[in-house]
Amino acid sequence: MSHTIGWWDRVRIERLVWTLDQRLYDLPTRSRVAIRREVRANLLEAAADVGTTEALRRVGGSGQLAQRYLVAQLGEGPRHSWVAAFWFGSLTPFVLNFVFGEAADAYRQGVLAVDPHADGTFVWPGVSYLQTPTTFTFADGYATQLTGTWTVLTYLLWIGGTIVVGRLWRLLTSRIRRPDSVTHTV
Repeated sequence: MSHTIGWWDRVRIERLVWTLDQRLYDLPTRSRVAIRREVRANLLEAAADVGTTEALRRVGGSGQLAQRYLVAQLGEGPRHSWVAAFWFGSLTPFVLNFVFGEAADAYRQGVLAVDPHADGTFVWPGVSYLQTPTTFTFADGYATQLTGTWTVLTYLLWIGGTIVVGRLWRLLTSRIRRPDSVTHTV
């Protein structure tokens, strides 16, 4: 029996396809595009045969389907996460610079609290091992600041944290385990 696929049925199918795509962000873009096309075509064909509701029920949810694709392409177990690595790697500098800036500003306010018309050069040592000293030059209570920069240790912690949070070392093991024959063509 042939079922008619209306616009609402297409919206339901697209919703599943795009939520599936969001769950497959650890796969290469070409693979994700190929999977989207394959799932969309299969769902449209199944919806024409058994109806959209039944076709979507048989697929399960986008989470189950994504898990099957990820296991097929990357293997079992914990995987790397480009999304987690991106968020950690991009937000950490903002957080560190905010904390370092607020600490330096607290030092500046402390100097001005003691002498509102301070003159001279004051050096705040910064956060030990994570930033270089910050130099404040005061002239009649107005300060100019030569900000402390990140140390090599801070950069190493930032890069190491990005690798750990994103579990990026698993990229090497997944590439070693994955046979070359597992590829999608468009």
